[in-house]
Amino acid sequence: MQGSANLNIMIKAARKAGRSLVKDFREVENLQVSMKGAGDFVSKADLEAERILREELRGARPTYGWLGEETGEEAGEDPTRRWIVDPLDGTTNFLHGLPHFAISIALEHKGQIVAGVVFDPAKDEMFYSEKGQGAWMNDSRRLRVSGRRRMIEAVFATGIPFAAKRTLPATLKDLARVMPECAGVRRFGSAALDLAYVAAGRYDGYWERELNLWDMAAGWLIAKEAGALVEGVRAEADPAETGSILCANGELFGHLAGLIRAE
Repeated sequence: MQGSANLNIMIKAARKAGRSLVKDFREVENLQVSMKGAGDFVSKADLEAERILREELRGARPTYGWLGEETGEEAGEDPTRRWIVDPLDGTTNFLHGLPHFAISIALEHKGQIVAGVVFDPAKDEMFYSEKGQGAWMNDSRRLRVSGRRRMIEAVFATGIPFAAKRTLPATLKDLARVMPECAGVRRFGSAALDLAYVAAGRYDGYWERELNLWDMAAGWLIAKEAGALVEGVRAEADPAETGSILCANGELFGHLAGLIRAE
């Protein structure tokens, strides 16, 4: 796809930050495994990646607003546009030496996500899209959701709440309803990549609660542009407002939604 100037800026920024994360990732195995030491290390990797992204994105478009996981929200001179950035989605994987994490960059215009990039630097997979232009991976592979129609053949992804998150009971109920009817449920630990994998047809659907906008903004657009149906976990709810998202190919969405939304 011949991307816009903004999309090319996003891809360039993701690659530069990705090199920094990969360099730090190689050092993870040498860490003293303690909460303080490891946590501090990941924070430094996170912050450095976000510093690079901020420098590249705001340097190229200084009037745009900013919403970053680490540095928070900042209004821009242009009130209609802002970058939405997660410099390291999959922090726990990163900390444990699991090569499954991503950089997520979205561009919002007048409240709508118009461009998205999800970059997996460990596997060198760049997922990207612009509104109305389809979804793509790396240089030329067009992405489409899977064509599976039968639940028993489908593989879904979700996030399982941890620590103090309050939605574990709801997620366990989801799993009890979904797992008997499908070929498997995966929990890979990166919302951005889960959505990108739905776009690529690797998963047939995905749902998760208690997300932040930066976790899902880019992947949400990529999945939609690849043909996925995307809604809130609750019918009529806006994922951007609730932090809960449900998506699947058109053939399976209704069945999956019925299971997740069952009382």
